[in-house]
Amino acid sequence: MNVIEVRGLRKSYASLEAVRGINLSITKGEIFSLLGPNGAGKTTTVEILEGFRTRDAGEVKVLGFDPATQGRASREWRNRIGIVLQSTSDAGDLTVSETISHFSGYYSNPRNPEEVIAAVGLEDKSKDLIRNLSGGQRRRLDVALGIIGNPELLFLDEPTTGFDPEARRAFWSLIDGLRNDGTTIVLTTHYLDEAEALADRVAVINHGQIIEVSTPTQLGGRSTSKALVQWRDNGELKSQETENPTALVSTLTTQFSGEIPELSVTRPSLEDIYLKMIGRADE
Repeated sequence: MNVIEVRGLRKSYASLEAVRGINLSITKGEIFSLLGPNGAGKTTTVEILEGFRTRDAGEVKVLGFDPATQGRASREWRNRIGIVLQSTSDAGDLTVSETISHFSGYYSNPRNPEEVIAAVGLEDKSKDLIRNLSGGQRRRLDVALGIIGNPELLFLDEPTTGFDPEARRAFWSLIDGLRNDGTTIVLTTHYLDEAEALADRVAVINHGQIIEVSTPTQLGGRSTSKALVQWRDNGELKSQETENPTALVSTLTTQFSGEIPELSVTRPSLEDIYLKMIGRADE
């Protein structure tokens, strides 16, 4: 079942064509990440899917509704969607518990506020004022507000910007748990390691067009790219690119009669592939 279907999506601002004929399908229960540089068309595309921006052309279905017509006027549709924006400004004089309970009243079938507070790891902060939360705790509250309506589909916009490494890893566990519960998640992020850790599939967007949609391990031919084998020989660090690293390592093992000094075998990272893809698109 496809939760999102997009065909021939186009959007222009005056003479700037921000989205140029995007086709996209997102299936139920997957984490789908949109990658691309600033100005690539990610935000415009997501805002159209969320029903916050109209399109110039193309067909869009989100949970079976057209966001520009049926979705915008449908409380039923809004009840099924959660949105976590890149930045929010909620009332700092309310506590975590008060804020989540208040937002639960906007939905017809909300989750239990106490269960949501526990799910995002804010039990110890439930009585704290929002203005006294740390950045990571504040972001967890944003996610709580995004999932309090028990959404089938959750949009996450740069969810871990400003997080320290520990907070990011904890947040990833939270998002992975939501996916395991059956929530479909659309993630926009500039962190390539985040997309690799979380996403089932990624789409690279540049200049308003999708370059490729694939899994993080297969994007841009990554899984079949040449491997870089490095080792040290007589004090000199040597390296060689090869399509068959196993054979090369076997040869080196014979040469060194055992342990190969400082041996490493690496393939291109998702970031390497991504930068190469958008670099080609810019040419």
